[in-house]
Amino acid sequence: MTDISERGRTRTFPDTPSHTISVPGEAELSNTATGTAPRIGAEATSFAPGDGTTGEYRPEPLEDAVPRMRGTGLAGMPGAPLMSRHDHIAAVREGQLASLHSWELVTAVDGPGTRLTFFLAGCPLRCLYCHNPDTLRMRDGHPILLSDAINQVLRYQAVFKATDGGLTISGGEPLMQPAFIRNLLRAVHRRGIHTAIDTAGFLGSALADDDLEFVDLVLLDIKSGDPLTYQRVTGRALEPTIQFGDRLHAAGVKKWIRFVLVPGLTDHPANIASAADIVAKWKSTVERVEVLPFHKMGEDKWKELNMPYQLSETPTPDKDEVEAARNIFRARGLTVY
Repeated sequence: MTDISERGRTRTFPDTPSHTISVPGEAELSNTATGTAPRIGAEATSFAPGDGTTGEYRPEPLEDAVPRMRGTGLAGMPGAPLMSRHDHIAAVREGQLASLHSWELVTAVDGPGTRLTFFLAGCPLRCLYCHNPDTLRMRDGHPILLSDAINQVLRYQAVFKATDGGLTISGGEPLMQPAFIRNLLRAVHRRGIHTAIDTAGFLGSALADDDLEFVDLVLLDIKSGDPLTYQRVTGRALEPTIQFGDRLHAAGVKKWIRFVLVPGLTDHPANIASAADIVAKWKSTVERVEVLPFHKMGEDKWKELNMPYQLSETPTPDKDEVEAARNIFRARGLTVY
């Protein structure tokens, strides 16, 4: 889920408050600094204010966005059976059905130990550097049942125990499907399996405080410390992510922070310092900060999807630039990689 970038190195800081990105096949996203979440195509519907305490955005039900066709399975996982529209909507609302892009078993990438990572389909952000644009639309995923997802996790319980690993739910943006991940986290956590969420935090209000009891670790993307740059990078507002981080910190939930260094976009020292200041507020619950150099490994996916990739001319930062960014975080007493 971590990515980011923009052309050239010549912009001033802070940047302009308005930027528009066109995404073929989707409605145009007008990225203003107001934090208003526009409608994304026919699938993502509108956003409404959250519970009144966080100021975050909570998505309206997306029952029709989860595909209804019979799935063919994903590397040994069965697809959900074909349902009537009534049963389909009920299953999504109850968190018994979700849209899955893919899954994999990896070590020391999406959390500690060996992880089974589910990549759910659908994301409300439109990051310029997204390296998995094929996960953006929920309807492009595969329908899976909660029971099958739980069984898939339990197959690797011995591996998790031997490696201190567990389950990571990523995306896309996993909080686009909160009822499903709430049920999955509770079922898995109650069986003694370590749980993690990989998220940008924009939809953090989709999880109640009680839900956080079943989350051992959050991999939280801080894509920018400057609100205008964040808006330019993602098409969304920064504040909901900060508020979600505050809630996680208050609940004592451990965090791994990820910041992607993009030349000409997120690499201004003032932007990095602002991001580091945000993270420093949570120092006692932040286990590590990862400063990741921008790459263009996902560029071919954008082309395959007939989506314009705006960062073709953006270089990868060199080692000295990455280390300088890491030192800004280290100066605040954070453990940085």
